[in-house]
Amino acid sequence: MATELTAPTPVRPDVAPIQRRTLRLLFGTQIVGGIGVTIGISVGALLAARVAGTALAGLAQSASVVGGALLAVPVTRIMNGHGRRPGLAVAYLAGALGAVLVVLATVTDFVPLLFLGMLFFGGGTAANLQARYTAVDLAEPARRGRQLSLIVWATTIGAVAAPNFADLADHATTGWGLPPLAGPFAFSAAAFVLAAGVLLALLRPDPLLTARRLAAPAAPVAAGAAPEVTPPAGAVTPPAVTARRGAGMRAAWQVVRGLPAARLGIAAVAVGHVVMVAVMSMTPVRLGESHSDADVLRVVGIVLSLHIAGMYALSPLVGWLTDRLGRRAVILLGVVLLLAACAVAGTAGHHTPRLSIGLVLLGLGWSGTMVAGSTLLSESVPTAVRPSVQGFSDLTMGLAGAVAAAVSGFVMRGPGYPVLTLLAAVATVPLVALALRPVPAGAPDEED
Repeated sequence: MATELTAPTPVRPDVAPIQRRTLRLLFGTQIVGGIGVTIGISVGALLAARVAGTALAGLAQSASVVGGALLAVPVTRIMNGHGRRPGLAVAYLAGALGAVLVVLATVTDFVPLLFLGMLFFGGGTAANLQARYTAVDLAEPARRGRQLSLIVWATTIGAVAAPNFADLADHATTGWGLPPLAGPFAFSAAAFVLAAGVLLALLRPDPLLTARRLAAPAAPVAAGAAPEVTPPAGAVTPPAVTARRGAGMRAAWQVVRGLPAARLGIAAVAVGHVVMVAVMSMTPVRLGESHSDADVLRVVGIVLSLHIAGMYALSPLVGWLTDRLGRRAVILLGVVLLLAACAVAGTAGHHTPRLSIGLVLLGLGWSGTMVAGSTLLSESVPTAVRPSVQGFSDLTMGLAGAVAAAVSGFVMRGPGYPVLTLLAAVATVPLVALALRPVPAGAPDEED
């Protein structure tokens, strides 16, 4: 079965304006959605501590991460059957529902409702992640990395701006009778509803459905019959799949198993996320060991801002390198940056400037594995099951990140931060082995 790597479909002239319009629309909704996610997350731990207690505050944040990963499953099923537009809208609306439930939990002090709300709030994150795949449905092969990275970069604007709106949102809702810290989640709900409404109204024609129409055979050999294709000798042939509504994670796994490039793409996204989450989540604790309570929040804010800048600010450059140097080369470059980050942060001791450099490198390494891995994954699978495979990737990434965050706390409490960075570096070994593994003859890969 041919994929876009083995037989790229020429871009028809009428697709170019559709792609430009899609990118503009996604760029705008990513900013709105990014504000919705970050304005809530920025006060999520504080709000959870007030409602559920400090001991459960971290679990509330983890619920949002797990929710984003789990919601990727139904969202991609919707996309597989009906296109990107309803799938993205449902994800944002799930996030809006979660934000409303969090507000109600704050008003009623009902802890289970808080966790349920944070679980659904992850829908905003799921939508933002799926938007990057929407950007490459109709992209030309030589520009896929850049166009995907452009949508990733748009998240930077929302992520940087949102924390500054949290205090304003909190004060603006005091007249509504809401408790402190509930206002930002009310604004999150409004942002998600706005993003969903814009996509439902304007994301037409649907880029995924358009890509499928263009990838369909021009004319069948006989009525209702498709032409037979004999694969070359030694070629790796993945299982046959169709664009049916029931195609889910099992179908995605069957396809990924037969495609080395798809396996590498998923591994790059997941491993890069594991290393980033493990080190980043415990860095505030590390800083707390060397700074007073009066200074630690300010220092943590500066260091994490630099880290976020490393993750997103240079993503257009990473996308350009992905198109120029190749997907595997940028994945390996991302791994090198992750290893450098672990070495610098792990040996920084309590030297904050050096630790900051390590966190910037950590963000850059994550960007390399995320952009190049996502691009490779998207172009290495058939259009028929692309949403399912992409959802499988986001599910794997989210659950792996949640596990990394949970395990990192135990490592930090035991051996400490240097050992944590060492274990994070070791986690990249399987990815390096997979990236350097020779590609079987006839297997689809970006180099063919």
